Amino acid sequence: MKRSNKSVLAVAGVALAMPGLAFAVLPPAVTEVGDAGGDVKPACPAPPCKAIPRTTGYQVKVGEDRAVHVVKADGRVVAWTIQLSKPGPKQTAFFNENLGGEAQAQLTILRPGNKLYARVVAQGESVKLTKYFGQKVTFTLKKSIPVKKGNIIGITVPTWAPALALEQPGTTSWRASRGKGQCNDFDSQSAQTQTNNITRFYCLYRTARLAYSATVVADPKPK
Repeated sequence: MKRSNKSVLAVAGVALAMPGLAFAVLPPAVTEVGDAGGDVKPACPAPPCKAIPRTTGYQVKVGEDRAVHVVKADGRVVAWTIQLSKPGPKQTAFFNENLGGEAQAQLTILRPGNKLYARVVAQGESVKLTKYFGQKVTFTLKKSIPVKKGNIIGITVPTWAPALALEQPGTTSWRASRGKGQCNDFDSQSAQTQTNNITRFYCLYRTARLAYSATVVADPKPK
């Protein structure tokens, strides 16, 4: 298939929508894993308009931080946040036509293994994103997800999601669930939508950032 120069790249989230829900001041036991705000501004509608396409991904590095989406302590994920850009009508139609339909995403918990392999240990509900374009939105999970220290908070996008910030420093990078030789194959489906799936996150994309985060409540420490 001939690809337009408005092509893609990609990543995103999950849950029961509660737009505007914010955690500006977090109790000591509550932490944000990842970054869905601040200086993270996803592309679109300004060119090049790119999005997370048909994959599962997670941020590997931002500056000196090499564990951006790694859980720091055992706990439960109760919500996740995503910053969405606002593609124009023609851009939206292009993505819908070429990437399998309406923008959607879900939160995915990964247990990392050796040689860039990881297992999907849990997922949140899939959420349609179109009505939230141009917003930073938080979704509470219908059921909290237990996580262990060292798990990775990922995002699964079976179609596309306009939550990709471009023109970041060279020290910023993210990985996608694509194998060797498939890093530019955005037409093929690589989104991990089943628990217990094991896949290799071989493809590394530099100077781009996934604009999502998760709210984790740490387990109580034994007295």
